[in-house]
Amino acid sequence: MVKVGAGGGDWLALAVLAQYRMATTEQMHRVIAPGVRIEQTRRRLAKLRSEGLIDRITLPQAGRTRVWFATQYGVQVASEWPELREWQPPKLIADPTAARLRARHALAVTETGLAFLQDARRRGDVCRPLDWIPEVYHSLGSGEAVIPDALLYYRSCGDGGSMLRAFVEVDRATMGPERLAANLGAYARLHAYVPTPLGRPRPNLRLQPLEEDWRRRYALFPRLLFVLDGTGSTGIATRIQALHAATRALALSSFPRDIPVLAAP
Repeated sequence: MVKVGAGGGDWLALAVLAQYRMATTEQMHRVIAPGVRIEQTRRRLAKLRSEGLIDRITLPQAGRTRVWFATQYGVQVASEWPELREWQPPKLIADPTAARLRARHALAVTETGLAFLQDARRRGDVCRPLDWIPEVYHSLGSGEAVIPDALLYYRSCGDGGSMLRAFVEVDRATMGPERLAANLGAYARLHAYVPTPLGRPRPNLRLQPLEEDWRRRYALFPRLLFVLDGTGSTGIATRIQALHAATRALALSSFPRDIPVLAAP
């Protein structure tokens, strides 16, 4: 097994690619080493590729942009690190065609995470590269699940060090406003979901009150953030109107009262 942990830069590069799914060379540079020349990042990525840990595709329609992702071997190596113990390995990309079809959305999600990471660096807040976790699986039972585009952890240092958590949905205007807004209903169900206990309780044991499944992971239910891309100001306004309408439709539940729902272009 390649001991990528021996070099901190190699370790971080592989961990980021395994967790983020996809990133361009320029995105990787901004995540792992913004303070050095980009040639150093290119050499690091080439080294990891020569070791079989990562691979790349080229997007001809984007100025021959190189897009990097972890190989099956790279995912296996990264999954053994304690920093990624709560991380779920991604479904691996089977071939370059599948990678190209998935790249647009994956790169938009990576760019959104970069916006938080870079802003935290400017503000002196705490948001590390691995605090952006794409595609975290949350079961709703019966084979249903909520899988946000990303889960964000962000600690603000300006107001007593509060920890902010958010489920982030990156919308590239590939679906209608109503379908986008329907995501609110799924998150409302996750907020209320209580799993059914397996088996029967022993008769002499005091029954513990059942609680929502999300409480096993989070002290507070993460806020919900929609990042709107791929459309102009009119399209953004239409999508925000649809989100408002979906929020009003959930008025009888506690979800719209308890959980901040935000949208931004």
